[in-house]
Parts: sequence; C-alpha cells; structure tokens
Amino acid sequence: MQSESPRGRPTLSQVAELAGTSVPTVSKVLRGGTDVSESTRMRVMEAVRAVDYHRRGASSERLAERPTMIDLVVNHVAGSWANSVLTGVEAAAAAADVDVVISMATHGRDWASRLLRRPSSGAVVVLVDPSSTQFRMLSAANVPLVLIDPMSKPPREVPSVGVANWNGGQIAAEHLLALGHRRFGIVAGIRTHLYSRARVDGFRAGVDVRQLDASIHVAHADWDRGRARDESRHLLETHPDITAFFACSDIMALGVYDAVAELGLTIPNDISVVGFDDTPEAHAARPPLTTVRQPTAEMGAAAVRMLLSAMAMRPAAFEAEPPRIEMAADLIVRGSSSARGGH
Repeated sequence: MQSESPRGRPTLSQVAELAGTSVPTVSKVLRGGTDVSESTRMRVMEAVRAVDYHRRGASSERLAERPTMIDLVVNHVAGSWANSVLTGVEAAAAAADVDVVISMATHGRDWASRLLRRPSSGAVVVLVDPSSTQFRMLSAANVPLVLIDPMSKPPREVPSVGVANWNGGQIAAEHLLALGHRRFGIVAGIRTHLYSRARVDGFRAGVDVRQLDASIHVAHADWDRGRARDESRHLLETHPDITAFFACSDIMALGVYDAVAELGLTIPNDISVVGFDDTPEAHAARPPLTTVRQPTAEMGAAAVRMLLSAMAMRPAAFEAEPPRIEMAADLIVRGSSSARGGH
C-alpha cells in the first residue's frame, strides 16, 4: 500500500478512501482489470480526477525506457482514409524501431482497459472519441495519447494533430465563388464532430466575407455515401437553384454524384462539386473530383513523432500546455467544378 509521498502527491490510499473501495481494487482499475463492476470503475475514476492522482512506479519506468510498442486506436481500418493514416503511423514507427498494435474501438469494446493490460507505451487515437473516463484512466496511469483530428474538444493536456479544417472550407468556398456560383448546398458529417463543423463554418465565412447575394443550405449525412445521396437529392429537389455542392468528405461527395445522376443532371455542367480529403476515390470519380487535400499519411507520422516525444519527457511534463500541429489544407482542382453554366 502506498503512503503519501513527502511532496504531498496523491496516493492510491486517498483514491480508495474517496471511492469507498480498497487499494487493490483501485490498482486493478488502473491496470485495466476486467473483474471490476462498471459502477466501481466509475467511482474510482471520479476519485482519481478529484485528487488528481497519477500512477507512479511501473508506468513511470516504462516512460523512462526506450519505447518498443505503441497502439493505434481506431474504430475501423476499412477505406482509403484510414489506410492512409495507418501508412503514416507505420512509417514513423518503423523509423523509430517501434512496433504498432492496432486496437479496435468498436462499440462495446473497452480499448482503454485493454491498452493498460499490455506493455504499450502510449497510443495514437483516430476516428475515436475517447470518453472522459477513458482520458482520466489513461492519464492516471501515465499513458500518453495523441489524437488525430479530435471529434470533440479533448482535455487541455492531450496533444493533437490535424488539418486546417476551417481554412479548407474557406478555400472551397472561394474556389466556387470565383467560378460564379452563388447558390450552394453543403453535405456535412456528424453534427457534433469538430472537424465537420469547422469545415462548414469555414465555407460560410468564405461566402459571407464577399457580401454577395448568396444562399447556403446544409444537410448532415454522417459521413455515409448513401445518406449523402439522399440528403443532396432532397436539397436539389427543394432548392432547384443550387448550382454547387461542398461535401465535407470525398465519400459524401460521391453521394452527391449519385444524386445528380439520379436526377438526370451532369457534373460539372449542371452541378459543380468540391469534396474534402483527396482520397484515391477522388481520382477515380468520373469526372475526377475537385477536393481539399488533407495530408493524412503525414498526419499519422506526425502523431507518432509527437507521441514518442511525449514519452521521452517526465510524466509531470504532460501537464504542460500540449502542442497542436495543424497541417495545411490545399485545393486540388479537377473536373468536377466549372464556371456556372458549364464549361
């Protein structure tokens, strides 16, 4: 059993007393033990937060050693976007002679506890929105995280890598405005996702700053091609004056293509389309998709380097203001956008 350190740092005993449980149970929670009820786990993590406990000993020793393994936490690896991130993560990890374990964060699987049960030195998290309990659990165990384009605002001590989403939306708007378009449809992702909101806000700002007689109609398709088809078709049917779409992902842009074809229209003669990502699907589309490129492989590699840098610090250094790397978004002009009224 730990006793309070000379410096007055919180101890397992304090956490256990506040949580109304035993020191072994607290220790089990922080090691990712499975034989603890969810209610007890939540009480322990609330107590960890309340006393600002950070585990010492084994976790600190792992941080002091050269890391040999990190986790990549994802909710899926299907599709070219996720695979591009994985390519960057693998390249940077290989350069540092570090192994990568893929942890699936699908519904009902407690990835944070699994991470604590193996000798992982830290994790890069992408396409996953960690809960406050998971953040506290990993922070208490001194397991550092780096997020790639967080879905929601993370705790202030968690670093992240992302693309300039707001600016990406803005340059999409500027491109379409320069082509003479004034009536827009936007197909956004999930309402609560920060990067979708930033792309929409950037597009709106790009239009508003010009002070033109313009209109913008927004639908949310939750990053799904089929839903993007349905939502964009509905927009075209209810607002037939729309001449251009901005889709917050390339996959949803392909849904716009589907809707335009179903209505007997053509791209770009009747409708111009701009996507976001620059995935291989953008190249393969007919016509090829104009899109905002985000450097996904570079983001994955930068996240690994940031994580390895964090692991080289003392645990107390994680409390400092974390870095946020924001990579430039570039417009890639192809055949899906043209001047209003066609070529």
